[in-house]
Amino acid sequence: MNHPAKSAAFLADPAHSRWHDHALWFIRQKRDSAAHQIDEWEHLRTLASQIKAHTMAHLADYLETFEHNAHQNGIHVHWATDAHEHNRIVHEILTKNRVKKVVKSKSMLTEECGLNPYLKEHGIEVIDTDLGERIVQLRHEPPSHIVLPAIHLKKEEVGELFEQEMGTELGNSDPQYLTHAARKHLREHFLSADAAITGVNFAVAEEGMFVVCTNEGNADLGTAITDLHIASMGIEKIIPSLEHLGVFTRLLARSATGQPVTTYTSHFRRPKPGGELHVVIVDNGRSNLLGDTDYAQALHCIRCGACMNTCPTYRRSGGHSYDYVIPGPIGSTLGASRDLKQHGDLTYNCTLCGSCTAICPAQIDLHHQLYAWRKTYVDQGYMPDHKRRLYRTGAWMLASPGRAQLFFGLTKWATRLLPRWILYGRLNVWGRGRELPQFAPQSFAEMYKEHKKE
Repeated sequence: MNHPAKSAAFLADPAHSRWHDHALWFIRQKRDSAAHQIDEWEHLRTLASQIKAHTMAHLADYLETFEHNAHQNGIHVHWATDAHEHNRIVHEILTKNRVKKVVKSKSMLTEECGLNPYLKEHGIEVIDTDLGERIVQLRHEPPSHIVLPAIHLKKEEVGELFEQEMGTELGNSDPQYLTHAARKHLREHFLSADAAITGVNFAVAEEGMFVVCTNEGNADLGTAITDLHIASMGIEKIIPSLEHLGVFTRLLARSATGQPVTTYTSHFRRPKPGGELHVVIVDNGRSNLLGDTDYAQALHCIRCGACMNTCPTYRRSGGHSYDYVIPGPIGSTLGASRDLKQHGDLTYNCTLCGSCTAICPAQIDLHHQLYAWRKTYVDQGYMPDHKRRLYRTGAWMLASPGRAQLFFGLTKWATRLLPRWILYGRLNVWGRGRELPQFAPQSFAEMYKEHKKE
């Protein structure tokens, strides 16, 4: 099922889709309020973009510096070319330490690599400990947002899920009650886990350490209780020094949820006494973007989710309508870079309004990238024939002012004279969810000619 079909299914419940739209726009407004409280906000965005551009231009050097300094700190560093190698390395570390249960905090990289099902197939239980992640894990579905993984669900749906999975009170959907039930449920898993897996928000080359940002403290609890900590890190997470870290921590939470800072910003520099700390650095197609001037900026993403919160398409179609692990504008361009044939059509789920580019904390030119991917998608022959013919017809018509005026004139009279069952037939895809616009009595060209005579 493609994005339009999945979007139609999401929109089949208008009340729910409106609630989803308003919930995300509320978070966008919180972001705006937080940004306006900092006079140097735009300067921080420019700095973040410059730091990322510099780091990506010297990526190999900074990764090697990180590896050297991390080793000096007692951290084991592993390199993974792709998702399969990442999963194999993690599994080998867990097997060596006789691990049977893992508590895992939020990590979109492990989602991208399919780590959970891989470990499950090899007999290792994985418990997602972020509340939203745990909710979608219990529902056997992927996250619908990279920061708010269960944003597509209302509290009543969560209450019903907890009744089935945790034995909570029938019909009780009070958020505080459900949160306490989840805390009790997860605490048992924390205490019986053998290892903890986290993501990496930022890795500091100069220090050989990394930072994990959460609001629930689940990453800290998992790594504090267990003696084995494995961190999965994309190569783009590296930054040069602690001086640069301050720029990104000021931007991240404000862009994501409108907070001044995440509740927990945890620095991991060395393993705990008697324990092991491993970092698995993953490429998985990222290096292919480095030399591409049109799309390299996608590697600047700090995974705040702001582009999703503002995107009119994402807000109204939901994250599960996208067929790539990361939805929204950034997911559409990353998906196209991963497999253009499979994910290239996602670039058309964009109005090119530029709102994502306007608020991205790293100033990624997202809507320009999506437009550029469309051209590449067409040039490589992936556009369906019927759409190609439609675009060619439209281009032929608009290439001539006379043909364009004739077409719009005929269309105006058609909307007035033709019966509704013809106007809104199966060929009118636009009209399936909206009314056709009412044409003005006179076109601009007609008005211009009339005034010119006068």
